[in-house]
Amino acid sequence: MRLFNTLSRSVEDFVPLHAPNVSLYACGLTVYDYTHLGHLRKYTLDDVLVRTLRHAGFKVEFVQNITDVGHLVSDADTGEDKLEKGAKKYHKSVWDIAKEFEAYFFKSMDGMGNLRPDVSCRATEHIEAQIALVQKLEQKGFTYKIEDDGMYFDTSKLPDYGKLNPQELSQLREGERIGVVVGKKNPTDFALWKFEKPGEDRQMSWPSPWSERGFPGWHIECSAMSMQYLGEQIDIHTGGIDHIPVHHSNEIAQSEAATGKVPFVRFWVHHNHLQVDGQKMSKSLGNFFTIDDVIERKFNPRALRLLFLQGQYRDQMNFTWESLVAVQTAYDRLARQVQSWGSEVAQLSPQAEKLRQAFFAALADDLKTAQAIATLWEMTKSELPVGEKLQLFREFDAVLQLGFENIQSVELSAEIQQLLQERDKARAEKNWQKADELREKLSDLGHMVADIKL
Repeated sequence: MRLFNTLSRSVEDFVPLHAPNVSLYACGLTVYDYTHLGHLRKYTLDDVLVRTLRHAGFKVEFVQNITDVGHLVSDADTGEDKLEKGAKKYHKSVWDIAKEFEAYFFKSMDGMGNLRPDVSCRATEHIEAQIALVQKLEQKGFTYKIEDDGMYFDTSKLPDYGKLNPQELSQLREGERIGVVVGKKNPTDFALWKFEKPGEDRQMSWPSPWSERGFPGWHIECSAMSMQYLGEQIDIHTGGIDHIPVHHSNEIAQSEAATGKVPFVRFWVHHNHLQVDGQKMSKSLGNFFTIDDVIERKFNPRALRLLFLQGQYRDQMNFTWESLVAVQTAYDRLARQVQSWGSEVAQLSPQAEKLRQAFFAALADDLKTAQAIATLWEMTKSELPVGEKLQLFREFDAVLQLGFENIQSVELSAEIQQLLQERDKARAEKNWQKADELREKLSDLGHMVADIKL
C-alpha cells in the first residue's frame, strides 16, 4: 500500500507501527448544520481507504470524532461559536442542534454505504481528557494565560512548528490568516482553553483549573481523543486540505509537545475540495446540497458514490447534476448487468486474475479509484464467463459498495422499455429532434437518460 503523506509531500510505502494493526483517526463533522455533498465525498473516500486497508489484510482501528462543542468560526480563536450560531438559526438549543445534526450525519453516511467508525467520540463527553492534556502542556511550559481570554499554546517553544505546511507558515503575517488576539505572543499561537466572559451566557461551558467556566479550543479535542483511543502515535490521520495550515498543524504541535513522541501522526492523508458548478459550495449561492436533495431528484446515493470514485481523493472535483445523470445511467446499466449474471460464481481464470490484480493495484497505489473503476468497466465488457465476472464484481464491491444487493428490481415497465427502444432507433437514424423529445418524455415519467461511453 502506498499513500501520499502530506508531512513528507511524497507518496510513500505505508508500513504501520505495529503491523498488521493500523490506527486511523478521521476528523469528523462539526454538528451545527446539515452534512453536505462536500462532506459526503470526503467521508466516502475515507471509507474506501479503510476498506482497502482491510482488504489488504490490515486490522484497522477506525476512530472518528464528533465535534459537538462549538469552536469559534475564525482560525484566529475569535468570532461566533458555530453551535450557538446553528442554535440561533434553527431556534433550538445547542444540545438539540448537536444531536439532530449528528443523527443526520450518520443517516447520510449510511445512505452512501460508508462504514460506521469502530469508535465515534463526542467532544462533550471528553472534556476531562482535554483539560488533562492542557494541564500536561502547562506543566511542560508550553502554555501561557491571557487574562479574560484563555490558555494559549506558545508556538515559539516548538522549533519545528508548522512542519506540515512550512510554505504557508513562512507567508504568515500578523492580522491576515491568523488574525489578532490582544495578548498573543506570536501570530501562530492558538487557544487551548477559552474563558467564558462575564454576561456571555454560553449554553456549553465547563469548570476548569484556569477559570470558573470555559470551553476547549478547537484543536485540543482531536489530540485528546485520538490519544485516548489509539495511543500517543497514530498511523493515519485524515482530513480536508483546509485543515493543513491551522487545525492539523496545531494538533501536531500540542501532541508532540505533550508526549515528546515524534511523529504524532506517521501519514497525513488530506482530501481536496468538492466544487459545485465550478464554485465553492455555499448556501448564499444556492448550491449547498445534501443527500436528501440527491434522493428528492430521484438519484440513488450509491450512484453519487460511483461519481465520487471517478476522481482521486487528492484532486479537486466539480459536481454538476448533469454529471450525476450520466453516472446514474451507468449505474443502472451496471446493476442490470450484475443481476443478469445470476448467483453462481466461478473460479478465476488467468485473464480474470489479471483484472483482479489491476483493480486492487490501482487502489493500493494511493487510492487511484478512477483507475479501479476503469478496470471494473473493462471487466464488464470482457468475454469472461458470467460466473467469473460475478466473482470479480463481488470482490471489487467489497470496496466499492455500490449497493446492488439493496436494489429490489431494476426491471423497467413495458412503456419505458418501448420509449427507450424508440429513442435508440431515433438516435441510430440521427433524428436528434425526436430523440430529444423522447428523452423529455422519459424525464417526465421520472427516468433521466444520459448518453455516455463506458
